[in-house]
Amino acid sequence: MFEVSPSGAETVLYSFCAQSGCTDGSHPRAGLVLDAKGNLYGTTYHGGANGEGTVFEVSPSGAETVLHSFCAQSHCRDGSRPLAGLVLDAKGNLYGTTYSGSARDTVFEVSPGGTETVLHSFTARGTDGYYPSAGLVLDAKGNLHGTTLSGGANGGGTVFRVVP
Repeated sequence: MFEVSPSGAETVLYSFCAQSGCTDGSHPRAGLVLDAKGNLYGTTYHGGANGEGTVFEVSPSGAETVLHSFCAQSHCRDGSRPLAGLVLDAKGNLYGTTYSGSARDTVFEVSPGGTETVLHSFTARGTDGYYPSAGLVLDAKGNLHGTTLSGGANGGGTVFRVVP
């Protein structure tokens, strides 16, 4: 993670571990969200305690905290490999999707304290879609909207809404 000043100077804020088995996560692929205190939040596609990705926070001082590590077992409900970025609500809850291409594709919420809750599990190869690869949009009522890359009634993906 880095910051570029208006004059073009780059500052590295945090470097993820590149070794196998690192618990801080690796391969962040999506954008970040910023809260009012200057904390940055994002996801990693790999790494974490179980190797299947993380939701993390980086403080303004550059300290990284893993808020959630996704499970590696096939029976886990929390999903794995978050690909898209997060959205942040007014209460500090983070929302995102996982992209494992199985029954573990999910829409999830992570509370400010780090508790992860699955809001929706996509049916493997089902009519509700799978491969939610783009970010979510949070509307004024608190509903989450997103898309899936595949599945749905015609197999070409879906547009969905989840009410938390």
